[in-house]
Amino acid sequence: MVAGGAASRYGGRPKGLFEVGGRRILDRVVESLQLATGEPPTIIANASDAAAWRPDLRVVPDVLPDQGSLGGILTAVERLGPALCVAWDMPFVPAGLLAALAALLEEADAALPESDSRRGVEPLCAAYGAACGPAIRAALARGDGRAIGFHGDVRVARLRREDVLQYGDPDVLFFNVNTADDLARAERLCRSLDSSR
Repeated sequence: MVAGGAASRYGGRPKGLFEVGGRRILDRVVESLQLATGEPPTIIANASDAAAWRPDLRVVPDVLPDQGSLGGILTAVERLGPALCVAWDMPFVPAGLLAALAALLEEADAALPESDSRRGVEPLCAAYGAACGPAIRAALARGDGRAIGFHGDVRVARLRREDVLQYGDPDVLFFNVNTADDLARAERLCRSLDSSR
C-alpha cells in the first residue's frame, strides 16, 4: 500500500486516516489487499508516525526520497518483490479486482486496470514485478518521474475495461480522496453502495 503525499489539502493530516462509512480508508485498503493475497500488506510511507497507523503492519520508507508515486512503486518492488500497489486514499478497490491484477503478472512485468482516467490506466491500483525496479530507476535517471514513464521498458498487461466493469464502475472503484469535497463524495458513494447490496 502506497501512503504518499504531504496531505497539504488537509492541513497535514494523513488522508488514509479519514473515515468513510465509519471505517478509516487505510483499513478498507488493508482489508482488500489482505483478502486478495492472503497476507498482511506492507505500508510504503515516510511519515514519522506511520508505524502507529496500523501497529500490526510493516512500514517501509521510500528507497529514493521525493520521487512521488513512482518512488512508492519502486520501493515496493525493490523491498518486497512482486507487489500489488494501491494508493491508500482509494476506499473502494475490491479484493477480486486486485487478485485479477496479480494473476496477470504470470505473463507480464506490470498489470494495470483500464479506466477513464487521463492515462487510461490506474498505476496506483496495479501489480508490479521485480523487472520494474531497474526500469523505474532508468526512467528516473532520464528525468521521467511519471507513474507510467517506465512502461516502454517492461511487459505491460492491461485488465480490460470490460473486465474491470465486473467489479463495478471504474469511477467508483478508483475514486481517490484528495480534498474535503472528495471525502464528502466518498461518504455519498459509500451509502449508495451499501444500499445497493
